[in-house]
Amino acid sequence: VQLQASGGGLVQAGGSLRLSCAASGRTSGNYVTGWFRQPPGKEREFVSAFSWRDGRKLYKDSVKGRFTISRDNANNTVNLQMNSLKPEDTAVYYCAGRYGAIMEYIRYYNYWGQGTQVTVSS
Repeated sequence: VQLQASGGGLVQAGGSLRLSCAASGRTSGNYVTGWFRQPPGKEREFVSAFSWRDGRKLYKDSVKGRFTISRDNANNTVNLQMNSLKPEDTAVYYCAGRYGAIMEYIRYYNYWGQGTQVTVSS
């Protein structure tokens, strides 16, 4: 599976951005798409995940109610709609994939796209 992330940019606090993760290869069955981010000077962390098999979603607590993950069947992408952005959301965002149960543990994701920068100004 090859992944391509897009949609980052610079936005003011309170604004919105939508990230997209395009996948090539098999994404049927028990495939899971995850979004992770790496803030400046910090470790990469889980943001959200989507199960292609049953539509289950997971979110990091700090983004619940602000971020929405969804699947675009027509384009074989998983989107992350980010609203009410805060300066602490500033990070390089990565999409990742795995086969198996939906989870937030980075070490179990085998496929990674390149990062896309999200910068939220105060």
